[in-house]
Amino acid sequence: MPKRSLPLSGYSLGWSARKRITVMAIGLAVLLALAIVVALLTGRTAAGDSQAAAAPSGPSSTSSSAGPTASAGVGSVAKPPPLADPVAFAKAAATVLWSYDTRTTSHDQQLAGMRAWLTSETKYADWSSIAAQVPDPVLWSRMADQDQYATATVTEAHYPSAFKAALADDPSAITEAYIYAVTVTGTQQIAWTKGGAGAEDRSVTLAVQCRPNANCSLVSIAPTVVP
Repeated sequence: MPKRSLPLSGYSLGWSARKRITVMAIGLAVLLALAIVVALLTGRTAAGDSQAAAAPSGPSSTSSSAGPTASAGVGSVAKPPPLADPVAFAKAAATVLWSYDTRTTSHDQQLAGMRAWLTSETKYADWSSIAAQVPDPVLWSRMADQDQYATATVTEAHYPSAFKAALADDPSAITEAYIYAVTVTGTQQIAWTKGGAGAEDRSVTLAVQCRPNANCSLVSIAPTVVP
């Protein structure tokens, strides 16, 4: 019987509402009011804390395709790019979230690499939503036994219409935290030993922080996709 794929996608979908609190001052409050951005979990998980590592432009719809690139100390997880455009950064972040390589990257390295994308402003950072995208160490080990890896193709990214409408109604609201909602769609290609392969359409709404004169960073992952 052929071995089955154990894809990275699909984990962390059963979030507990009791473990969330609202975050993000005025800017993110706009998103929360529109059900765009997730709230923070009330407590950081022990795994998330122990595995922590060293750490607007208009809507865009251009295509992007990229897999993980080598980065010292974090296996195949790409480093965050120096981008100031929320849409461009969200596309890059989604590519990393949908990409992994158990052949070259350990469970801890995957978490460390993803942690580097997180905003350094702890008041807004929701590390739990990002760490939850990675399977637990036991499942990661099983995936590694099959040499499983995934690459991603981002096909489109845009500001959700509700976010744009709210921003138009109160343009100054964004200036408290400079957090933007961006919905990204694409495809994840998964492969494993002995020619196993599969593909899955992916969509995610990300909260991205892009302060003026600073590179963007990732704030959180929303549990649902917003149009």
